[in-house]
Amino acid sequence: MMTRRRFLKHSAAAITTATLSSGVWSEVPAADSLSANQKLKLLCVGTANRARANIEGVDQEDIVALCDVDGRYLEAAKSKYASAATYRDYREMIDAEADKADAIVIATADHNHAPAAIRAIGSGLHCYCEKPLTHTVHEARVIAEAAKQAGVVTQMGTQIHAGDNYRRVVEIIRSKAIGDVQEVHVWVGKGWGGGDRPEHGDVPPPHLDWDLWLGPAPERPYAEGRYHPANWRRWWDFGQGTLGDMGCHYMDLPFWALDLRHPTHVRAEGPEVHPETCPLGLKVHYQFPARGDAPPVKLTWYDGNLVPSQVNGKEVPGSGVMFVGDAGEMFANYGSYRLYPEEKFQGYEPPPATIPRSIGHHREWIQACKEGGETTCNFDYSGALTESVLLGNVAFRAGKPLRWDAKQLRATNCPEADALIRKQYRSGWEVAAELPV
Repeated sequence: MMTRRRFLKHSAAAITTATLSSGVWSEVPAADSLSANQKLKLLCVGTANRARANIEGVDQEDIVALCDVDGRYLEAAKSKYASAATYRDYREMIDAEADKADAIVIATADHNHAPAAIRAIGSGLHCYCEKPLTHTVHEARVIAEAAKQAGVVTQMGTQIHAGDNYRRVVEIIRSKAIGDVQEVHVWVGKGWGGGDRPEHGDVPPPHLDWDLWLGPAPERPYAEGRYHPANWRRWWDFGQGTLGDMGCHYMDLPFWALDLRHPTHVRAEGPEVHPETCPLGLKVHYQFPARGDAPPVKLTWYDGNLVPSQVNGKEVPGSGVMFVGDAGEMFANYGSYRLYPEEKFQGYEPPPATIPRSIGHHREWIQACKEGGETTCNFDYSGALTESVLLGNVAFRAGKPLRWDAKQLRATNCPEADALIRKQYRSGWEVAAELPV
């Protein structure tokens, strides 16, 4: 028997699928809430590495089906979740299992995030997706709008967002302990990049479905150790380098604390652009507009071999965030913060907590799926964050500063950036080309 919740979900799915395929968007009803005691029925795309951690974060619920292009990973996951159906192709899994499921967890290489998410949203599934939310700026906007109109609960995998330290930093910045912040520096000492495409391909191992791994990406031969696992982050066809890998974690903090959303200008510095692989070091300058009474903000990102050893004359560790206000400065990382000048903030007492402690990153999403409401990293927030992060690579690859029109999703001074804001898909893996009117 079809419950009212299932009926509404599938009504939403039918309308959303129609609107995505036609390029016309309309409001759809959200599904009814589950009770807190009912278990979510979950589909999982990806089963190893970061995906395994995400599954473990939600496995107090009911894992209905698992999908992985790597048979070794899939077998290992199946041994733990014996009742789950298994698939190699997430398109087949979503099509076959959406009627039996409530939600989906997506943790693949970046280039498969949006095709999986848009198919799941179109099937009325609540959606959790790893960072960066998508592989392109355009995809981030499309799936954020699709999720909003389908009425599904969403969350991007920025796990540190649930940490107590991030919440206290946000409260301190918003209390204006260091005054109005007009400058932020964000740096991460990783270097996902470098290398050339192998001259010769290898035969894919029998446990790996290489064509499904490629998914929407252009065809290329498999090469042992060069793409799967993990090293896909180095390649433009599959990842977005260090900025894509870590930007959503570290830039999340100033976005949250300062209510940032879309930059107006983006400029990048780095080595000569390589057509295949990401840079080993990158520096990106973002300009964000005023927000109400808050002044404009200049945010500078550094990664790889371009990270600073000092920021504003202060020695800093390999990764972190420095807020520069007109009444002081604040350094923060995942687990701690420090205020400057130190003598001014001797004995400083932070303001009373206003942001509740998290019940847990994955639990926030699960609770919202069951009871209604939103997560703090929903696709509206994390979509805008992802757009901004990925614009740094667009500016770098386009080779010129961008004047950014967020509403139109284009660089008004750089039409050649369009091919980097959007991309072509292999047949059968498309993401909707049109944005909502």
